[in-house]
Amino acid sequence: MTGPLDRILEQWHAERPDLDASPMAVIGRLSRASVDVDARLGATFARHGLDSSSFDVLATLLRTGHPHQLAPADLARDAMISTSAVAQRLNKLEQRGLIERGANPHDGRGTLVTLTTAGRDLIEEALPDHLLTEHAIVSELSAAEQAQLAALLQRVSDAARRP
Repeated sequence: MTGPLDRILEQWHAERPDLDASPMAVIGRLSRASVDVDARLGATFARHGLDSSSFDVLATLLRTGHPHQLAPADLARDAMISTSAVAQRLNKLEQRGLIERGANPHDGRGTLVTLTTAGRDLIEEALPDHLLTEHAIVSELSAAEQAQLAALLQRVSDAARRP
C-alpha cells in the first residue's frame, strides 16, 4: 500500500540517497495514527461533554476503587495527563461538580481529589462508549496482533525516553 508517507520517503531517497530515511515510515505513521486516534476518541468524549484529559482524570479516580480519591501528584502520575495540566483540569472538573478537593488527613499541607456521585455517573456512562470506540479502532487487528503492536509500541516509547 502506498500513501503520502511512501511518496515522502521516495522524495528523500531521490534527494538524499546517502541518508537512511526509513525510520520516517514508522515515526510518520505512528504520528498520523496518533492524530487519527485522538480525533476519533475526542468525538466520543465530546458526546459525553468531556475531553481526553477530563476523561483520564475521572477514569483514574474510578479505577482506584473506593473511596475514589487520590492526591493531585498521584493523579498526575496515574492519569494520562501532564503534571502541569492537573491543576487546571481539576479546577474545571470541580466547577462542574465532578470532583471535590479536600484536606489530606495523612499530609497536613496536601489535598485529596475525590470523585463525586455526578463524576462517577458521568464516567460510568462514558466508559463503555469509549471502549467501543477503542475496539472499533483496533478491530482490523487480531488479538495476537494487538498484543504484538502494544509490545512494539512500548519498546518504541522506551527508546524515545532514553537519552
